[in-house]
Amino acid sequence: MRITIAHSKTKAEVIQAVERSFDDVFKNVGVLHIQLVNEQRKWDGSTLVFSFTAKIGLLSSFIKGTVDVTEKDVTIDADLGLLERLLGSRVSRGAIENKVRGFLT
Repeated sequence: MRITIAHSKTKAEVIQAVERSFDDVFKNVGVLHIQLVNEQRKWDGSTLVFSFTAKIGLLSSFIKGTVDVTEKDVTIDADLGLLERLLGSRVSRGAIENKVRGFLT
């Protein structure tokens, strides 16, 4: 799944917002409460490379991807694994996009 959202902040402000709000983006997607475990994050310049396991009840799904911050937009490229199949791509995309827009305002 790829989501690109325009912003009007400085690159540094957006990187700080991504760092502060990262966990929130992937928790409580749709109606599901998701526990994040084995989380790994590493910034390479203005690109965040991440991976974690999302636990939903007895199910777990490995999620990985990147968040690329430019002067004009933020692009999230994520493989949501089982989570996307459970919720559907439209629901998961909409929930993540709304949360990202929230921390960019």
